[in-house]
Amino acid sequence: MTGAPGADAAALARGLAALGFGPWVEARAAGLCPAGCRVARVCAVDRGACLLRDGAGEALARLSGRLEFFADGPDDLPCVGDWVAASFHGDGAQALVHAVLPRRSALRRRAPGGGGGQQMIAANVDTAFIVQACGRDFNPARLERYLVMAADGGVEPVVLLTKADLATGAELDAARAGVRAVARAEALAVSSVTGVGLDALRRALAPGRTYCLLGSSGVGKTTLINGLLGHEAFATRAVSASGEGVHTTTRRQLVALAGGALLVDTPGMRELGVAGAEGGLDAGFAELAALAGACRYADCRHEGEPGCAVRAAVEAGEVPRERYASYLKLRREAEFRELSDLGRRRRDKAFGRLVKSVKKAGRSRGR
Repeated sequence: MTGAPGADAAALARGLAALGFGPWVEARAAGLCPAGCRVARVCAVDRGACLLRDGAGEALARLSGRLEFFADGPDDLPCVGDWVAASFHGDGAQALVHAVLPRRSALRRRAPGGGGGQQMIAANVDTAFIVQACGRDFNPARLERYLVMAADGGVEPVVLLTKADLATGAELDAARAGVRAVARAEALAVSSVTGVGLDALRRALAPGRTYCLLGSSGVGKTTLINGLLGHEAFATRAVSASGEGVHTTTRRQLVALAGGALLVDTPGMRELGVAGAEGGLDAGFAELAALAGACRYADCRHEGEPGCAVRAAVEAGEVPRERYASYLKLRREAEFRELSDLGRRRRDKAFGRLVKSVKKAGRSRGR
């Protein structure tokens, strides 16, 4: 890592450590940080520009032409939470991103709109707080999708039930039972109005670790961040008479909390297509994956095959039918998306070969 001209090396190191820089990132930066560059973390991305932060401060950055040219897709470009190699210019307020360092973990989804491909949400996240509001917003099927997303990206999931002050005791008990049935874990109930659960949440946030808030629009993510920060750092809008929130966050951004933890706020996601990873499904449906080991056939799809341990557990009432149906739906969706991506990649490669052949023919005629 190359320091900034005139910058104190110890101060740079302390600043990077506060952003989560450690041995894992340092080892991977060794061969990817060219001379004249230093490592920085992406704190926001907006219309192709990046806000970088390192031990020397903040800089607005653009991508180098080489990085853009050789990127195979959007997931090769910087996203919030990424570590990058960048050269800084002038007073250090501007920078050029030359490389994206390997990611230790990543949260991603299917790109919305049906165009295919994947959309990066955040990188190098340690824990994802899956946020659902008590009452009307609680949706077990949606929670399953978030759990698969976290497992696919190698991120630890923790479920937060917000707006606990608006829920009756029965509604809160039902939501907690729903979380146990889907996530096989307890959920932390919090309220940004009464402060219930906020101290427990603060104690769970470790310095130098990165957390991400995931949830639908209006479940209280931005209000929760303001509560953790202790002041109104981000604009919010009042909930409706029904208790439903209003979408406020418009971009993903990484913020530093007073205790030293780092938190990624994300806009609410209306579309949550799974990215298509079998490992993520197995981790998100761990009880089904465990049963699958007892199936007669190693490639059992758990639908109509004889000797299927998963189907037997469903028939015996050991696995809820709704849970089994969700697993099949997500698996089929992931498989369909993977086939669609394969076809798109083949078309892109064929088009690339065509462009190259046309250019080659043009050069031959020009001789």
